[in-house]
Amino acid sequence: VQLQASGGGLVQAGDSLRVSCTASGLTFSSYTMGWFRQAPGKEREFVAAISWSYSVTYYADSVKGRFTISRDNAKNTVYLQMNSLKPEDTAVYYCAATQDVVSRERRRYDYWGQGTQVTVSS
Repeated sequence: VQLQASGGGLVQAGDSLRVSCTASGLTFSSYTMGWFRQAPGKEREFVAAISWSYSVTYYADSVKGRFTISRDNAKNTVYLQMNSLKPEDTAVYYCAATQDVVSRERRRYDYWGQGTQVTVSS
C-alpha cells in the first residue's frame, strides 16, 4: 500500500492551497481517508476525514469553515482544499487510510503517506 501526498508549498497568510493524496495497493473506494498534520515540536493532530461513500465528513474545529476534504474514487485520490490559510496551519500534512468508520483518532488509521510540507508566512 502506498499513499503519495503532494501539493504542499510556501504561501502567504490568506492564500489558498490544495493538497492531494493518491493511493495504490488497496481498494480505495472501501477506505475512509483522513488528513492529519504535524507542526515542529508538536504531536500529529487530526485535520479532516471523509467516508468511503463521500457521505460523512469530520473536521477539526481549528479548520472548520476554511478547509474542505473531498475524494474521487475513480482516481484513487483524496484532496484537502485549504482556504484562508494562517501561519498556525504550517505543518507537514499526512494522508491516512482506514477500513474503520470515519474517525478523528490517529490510532484507527492503518496506512500513512509520507507527508507534504505546507508553510504559511505572515
